[in-house]
Amino acid sequence: MITSIGSIMKDIGVKDLQAIEVFREVPEDQLQWMIDRSQHYELQEGDMMIRPGEPLVGTHVIFSGRIELYRLQNNTKQIIAELLPGTVTGALPFSRGKIAIAYGVCLETAQLMTFPKELLRDLVTSHYELTQALVIVMTSRVREFTELEQQNEKMMALGKLSAGLAHELNNPAAAIVRSSASLKEHLLMQPDSFKSLLSIHLSHEEIDLLNSKMVSLLNNTNRPVLSMMKRSEKEDEILDWLDMNNIEGCEDIADNLVEFGVGEADLEMLKSKINHEDLSPVLTWINNSLTTERMVADIQEASKRIAELVGSVKTFTHMDRGGEREYVDIHVGIRNTLIMLNYKLKKGNIKVTEDFDLTLPPVKAMVGELNQVWTNLIDNAIDALENQPNPELTLITRRDKEFVKVTVCDNGPGVPVEIRSKIFDPFFTTKSVGKGTGLGLDVVNRIVRQHRGTVTLHSQTGRTEFVVCFPFNG
Repeated sequence: MITSIGSIMKDIGVKDLQAIEVFREVPEDQLQWMIDRSQHYELQEGDMMIRPGEPLVGTHVIFSGRIELYRLQNNTKQIIAELLPGTVTGALPFSRGKIAIAYGVCLETAQLMTFPKELLRDLVTSHYELTQALVIVMTSRVREFTELEQQNEKMMALGKLSAGLAHELNNPAAAIVRSSASLKEHLLMQPDSFKSLLSIHLSHEEIDLLNSKMVSLLNNTNRPVLSMMKRSEKEDEILDWLDMNNIEGCEDIADNLVEFGVGEADLEMLKSKINHEDLSPVLTWINNSLTTERMVADIQEASKRIAELVGSVKTFTHMDRGGEREYVDIHVGIRNTLIMLNYKLKKGNIKVTEDFDLTLPPVKAMVGELNQVWTNLIDNAIDALENQPNPELTLITRRDKEFVKVTVCDNGPGVPVEIRSKIFDPFFTTKSVGKGTGLGLDVVNRIVRQHRGTVTLHSQTGRTEFVVCFPFNG
């Protein structure tokens, strides 16, 4: 029976269904059977076709108009898809979906046909070709939705991680700019000290002594690590020595000498080998050389940090490889993920404990996909630890026969009992817009299943564990 809402609708016939690609090869008698048992109606602009939590009433076929699917998160609208003429949606044969997960609003007058879900069993048992056509719709919808969802979530994750990476790169980049400017200024002051050094006359023995001492200082990698109080005491001792020996123009020499492990005894030895009137220009030259070395070392360290971050990004994203499986050390991906999220860990003052079994053999996996899993689980744990006292993240790797087991554990408040059964559902989240990577646990579950594995949750107040387990030769 055809019903009309506010306008004259077109009578739907077999040719109308055959004009839709999915029904093209279905026998006419089966299509007519479907038409006769369907509800035919129109939706006007602004009408709701479905709301989250409402039961799926049947298989919808859209003949005209447009319907927008979206969800609300913290009162923010997130568009999922736009359903156009020719779209088949709703409950389908063998689908596990029973309730709607999104809003469906009519954007312009739409004519629909809905085949009731109560008759799906009759359809499956009596009409093979029609069933086959609708199953193809379901599998195509799952594939397209999965690809779109994963691509969108990868972009959201990339946005979050790139913001953190920019924050991490900013510090060493600023250090390079700052140190290079200071180095340039320092080098401009060198001519005066060079003149003073040329004005003295050192013997070959004195030159060899100074050269040997300077090489020793610069090559010393076991410099003392001092507390602030101990360092201050040693600087005061050197300053007193400089004053007693009337050394001028060496305001920062005490800091440099302590940094490189030079003490009062070393200065006394130097004093005993060099004429007293030559001591000031010699110490000035030593001080300038040590200052230059420290500035260059700062630039080198900051450059190394940038190189490490870029290397981690390349490894993390696997940008130079395809999606094939390969044998890798699973710890590399986990540690690179920690580097990518280091800014959030530092911001939350979170203690990270790595309880790794480093004897684990390589695992065969799609590394880029697994890195998405580690990113999501670690990012979720970090968010769970927000405002928690003594926050701690523990990462554990173990071997379980032919399986590798990775546990991401936090000491946060735990996952509420009422939502534990929902956390792996598509679109489910407890986070506000902009929080987290965008990668839902549904995607985590899907990626782990691709590796013939499982992801499980164990949660109580003070300890929440997500355990990922999959075979080494996945």
